[in-house]
Amino acid sequence: MTTLLAFLFVLGVLVFVHELGHFLAARRLGVRVLTFSLGFGPKLLTTKRGDTEYAISVIPLGGYVKMAGESPDDPRSGAPDEFMSKNKWERFQVLIMGPLMNIVLAVVVLAVVLMQGAEVPAYQDEPPVIGSVAAGGPADKAGLRRGDRILTVAGDEVPTWDKFFLAVGTRANRDVSITALRDGQPVSVTIRPEPQTRFEIGDIGVMPDATPSVLTTVPNGPADKAGVKAGDLVLAVNGEQMTSRTSLQAAISRNGGKETDLFIRRNGRDMHITVVPEQRGERAMIDISIGEPTKMFQPTPWEAVKLSVARNIEGSGLIFRTLGGLFVGQTSIKQLQGPVAIAQLSGESLSISWVALFSLMATLSLNLGILNLLPIPMLDGGHILIMGLEGIARRDFSMQVKEKMLLAGFVLILMLMVTVIYNDLTRISWIERLMPWRN
Repeated sequence: MTTLLAFLFVLGVLVFVHELGHFLAARRLGVRVLTFSLGFGPKLLTTKRGDTEYAISVIPLGGYVKMAGESPDDPRSGAPDEFMSKNKWERFQVLIMGPLMNIVLAVVVLAVVLMQGAEVPAYQDEPPVIGSVAAGGPADKAGLRRGDRILTVAGDEVPTWDKFFLAVGTRANRDVSITALRDGQPVSVTIRPEPQTRFEIGDIGVMPDATPSVLTTVPNGPADKAGVKAGDLVLAVNGEQMTSRTSLQAAISRNGGKETDLFIRRNGRDMHITVVPEQRGERAMIDISIGEPTKMFQPTPWEAVKLSVARNIEGSGLIFRTLGGLFVGQTSIKQLQGPVAIAQLSGESLSISWVALFSLMATLSLNLGILNLLPIPMLDGGHILIMGLEGIARRDFSMQVKEKMLLAGFVLILMLMVTVIYNDLTRISWIERLMPWRN
């Protein structure tokens, strides 16, 4: 129920803001609006004010604003308050305002999220210098080493770890050229990122040098008895340098029942502590919780707005690269997500915090705004394209031509919806088990 409510809330806000953009632009230009509906299909709740009927309809996967004289099938009187009575510039304003409102919403919501502050990984904005390479992973097989500074991914510069993870994450199961700097010399390799999580995020098995720290110790546990304290940085285990939480867990786990040397840094002072991990099943433990270096991110309101704009511009570029990658085969179609996946993400985000849910909303709003601008008939961008072509041809197309273009757009949208819903269903384990071709 929580997942459903979170999904309806997020989708309802996105659809309302989108349709509100069309509605306000139409009213400003004197276009008569017949219906403003959240949802499609039979109407559940309706009220009428002036010429406009406001409704909530059964199917919550969208909404619409119906304007007088808008559809080719609508009777037209030539009245000045009909949509088609307006010139192309005025119709363009009505069409563009829906996607623009979603983009503005993304900027505003993300700015509010950023103003809340957050504890983020310390390496997030640092250059991607490899601190550890997963044994047997794609990077290890390709020959990347600890200390290599990654310069480019698929020809694009990656100045920070954040940008590196984004560049690799969209290229699961695709050969990717990566250039790194080693001892002052460029090294080029080709790597195929492995898909991780149900959303198939690409990963090559490299991490930054993030020295693990002790968050807490269990009273009377092996670490507590040996003198390990919360806040200690674990630099090495038995002389092996620790570069991540995973490396520390692995080093402890393979030393069950053995005296193990921890090289610790406490308040700027280095020391050695001997501890004996206790073997418990297949793993050995010293009863500590492990963290990695973080920093507090707390921008001012103006900084949050500027950063929100920058991140949304970057996000827009990522969306276009992903769409372009779909056409040339560089991006897996399995990364596309539909309503089921969005519902799952909404529920998971709400279970973390409202801030996480609003962060997801900002991302989805940007995607909705950008996708609606694509030149596909049936979408706002498609209608704008048709008007542009009519402007170039200096004549309006016939109803038959427009209907054929809209039908082609409908087929394309339908194919896309089938694809994303199929992807969503394959991420649900019990449904995937019913698909013999995937077993």
